[in-house]
Amino acid sequence: MSTDTLLAWASKPASRRMMSMVGLPTPQPLARGEGPCIAEPLAERRVVLGGDDVLGPLISGLGAEVVTESEEPPSALVFDARGVGSAEGLRALYDFFHPRIRGMARCGRVVVVGCPAAAAANAGSAAASEALLGFVKSLSKEIGRKGSTANLLTVSPGAESGIAGPLRFLLSPRSAFVTGQALAVSTSTANPHGAQPLAGKTALVTGAARGIGEATARRLAEEGARVIVLDIPPEAEALTALAEELDGVSLPLDITDPTAAADIAAAASGRLDVLVHNAGITRDKTLAKMDEQRWDLTIDVNLTSVIAVTETLIEKGAISEGGRIVLVSSIAGIAGNAGQTNYAASKSGVAGLTRYLGCQLAERDIAVNAVAPGFIETRLTHAIPFTIREVGRRFSNLNQGGLPVDVAEAITFLSSPGAGGLHGNVLRVCGGNLLGA
Repeated sequence: MSTDTLLAWASKPASRRMMSMVGLPTPQPLARGEGPCIAEPLAERRVVLGGDDVLGPLISGLGAEVVTESEEPPSALVFDARGVGSAEGLRALYDFFHPRIRGMARCGRVVVVGCPAAAAANAGSAAASEALLGFVKSLSKEIGRKGSTANLLTVSPGAESGIAGPLRFLLSPRSAFVTGQALAVSTSTANPHGAQPLAGKTALVTGAARGIGEATARRLAEEGARVIVLDIPPEAEALTALAEELDGVSLPLDITDPTAAADIAAAASGRLDVLVHNAGITRDKTLAKMDEQRWDLTIDVNLTSVIAVTETLIEKGAISEGGRIVLVSSIAGIAGNAGQTNYAASKSGVAGLTRYLGCQLAERDIAVNAVAPGFIETRLTHAIPFTIREVGRRFSNLNQGGLPVDVAEAITFLSSPGAGGLHGNVLRVCGGNLLGA
């Protein structure tokens, strides 16, 4: 739960007006998803669609009213830019968004759909495809003060059937803290992301006793998964309580233990549909003052054990066909942090591992992706000095920190059948944090 005083004040109209008058930051309270996924997450929402109109039936199938114009503030603006093949063609973005962006509802969604530059037929088309990312990142900064998000979805030729799940996520309240990002759909998938998408699946979450891990275990269970929760033995009491609440399995285990993969496979009865590597530690010191133990332990827990456990489970066939592997990186691994050379190296390594395994396992219908959280309100961030904590909160498009459930929502989406066309993506869940932007 957030302890952000400014966010609490901004949730009340009277205090929000006063904050604005005296020049205080006025973060917009975000509309988040609640409960398990439903078949039509966009019910009673109006979506204005521009560009090619082939996405209309898909968006309508999510419950939305799809229109080309709207007198009422729309919930979302979607522009299919796959037909933009030149620099001159980018004018279509301006023509669509310029007259409509001001009128979008608070906590609205912008999604631009394009083709990857690598699949372009010529130089102009490649340039236009890459230009979409700059456009989306900039737009996300302009609309973030209203709690709105803007993201890019690229679709490789032949992978069009894989667009439904990512589009559902990006247009829904589940993506409240994801903005200024790009997701790449590289393969087709016949699996929709509907209600109870993980029913009958077995999922394992490491570092599950508290924070992001706990929130993730709860969301996976909410979507029907049988959840195995893993954390270090000193957290056994909290872990057991969580497992009992979720009707899951408690596995008190040090992830660096040489038998960890075998113990995980045994707990999963030899078959694991979802593997979430969330466990991680920090041992901060500037490099000049860092001892060997701080370096070695951080790399061992955050990266070496992730590689070893994942590779062993794959080799033993414990990750089933159609399985999902979700790793947890960090914006520190993207932008770097002073005093965190060990942590940043480990989390950047996780991103590299994600891209490698994503490519290697795609042909086996195992999707490997990662999330990279930004400033998330946890007991660890609550211990940060006030001034640094405030900077962390305000240094983003959305002008606030995220909640563990925001990361859990992204992980749950990447664990679902609807994410089957995504391979090797590193999705930042950071509210558009300006670090590494």
